[in-house]
Amino acid sequence: MFEGFQDKHVGVGEASVFVRFGGDGPPVVLLHGHPRTSATWHRVAPRLAAAGRTVVCPDLRGYGRSRGPRFTADHAGYCKRAVAADIVAVMRDLGHRRFAVVGHDRGGAVALRLALDHPDAVTHAVFLDCLPVSEHLSRITATFATQWWHWFFFAQPGIPERVINADPDSWYHADPEAMGRENYEEFRRATRDPDVVRAMLEDYRAGLTLDRKHEEADREAGTRVRCPALVLWSLQDDLEDLYGDPLAIWRAWATDVHGHGIDSGHHVAEQAPAALTSALADFLPRSR
Repeated sequence: MFEGFQDKHVGVGEASVFVRFGGDGPPVVLLHGHPRTSATWHRVAPRLAAAGRTVVCPDLRGYGRSRGPRFTADHAGYCKRAVAADIVAVMRDLGHRRFAVVGHDRGGAVALRLALDHPDAVTHAVFLDCLPVSEHLSRITATFATQWWHWFFFAQPGIPERVINADPDSWYHADPEAMGRENYEEFRRATRDPDVVRAMLEDYRAGLTLDRKHEEADREAGTRVRCPALVLWSLQDDLEDLYGDPLAIWRAWATDVHGHGIDSGHHVAEQAPAALTSALADFLPRSR
């Protein structure tokens, strides 16, 4: 995986972020979702690098080989504001003060926080298979609660850790051939690590508490994504089924937004890398 890429650990205060990076040209950071690692981009990152981009793929705080701070009752160490600050620090460590961001799933919530909290750093934002957390929570239906029940299970104190760590392979199961063998092995190592499992749960706990409050404060203040935004969603996933047109929701958050669906399941970087790369390459900044 990631032929021609380098990797390093970047210290960011109490946390340490593992990052892969390669290519040359305008920088773009790719943020994975739950329960993946940066390896989920292994079929996209080299294509983007070949298309003339500097591509940076971190493991989110606490995921994969990244490590977060101690766990606290308010989940502050794993809120998206803290994770977004990690990404800014990592990009500056690599020499990039301005960059594009692509976020999938939970990484999409980090991408939103980056664009809102650090507008001078983010040139372009791409949101894959996601909505703002507060938009999900304001639209809860029986269907949402049934299909997305894990959000609320993960929020329970102590219980999900015991359940997941008792048999992580049953909880976090995936197809190694579909994922790519090396990607699968990295994912499997991560999900069998109790510290990673706890950090991933803290991500969701922060989502239902601090992240929601931060987003609602932004809406009340009229803070919006000022850079160009692209919204992409997997047509075989449930975003349209649950909410209708995702663009209609995102237009309340961004001043310049467009997008479309991609024929794929939820893990689009693994399942439809060519289509995703094409959409990203058309949207992201090019070398002059």
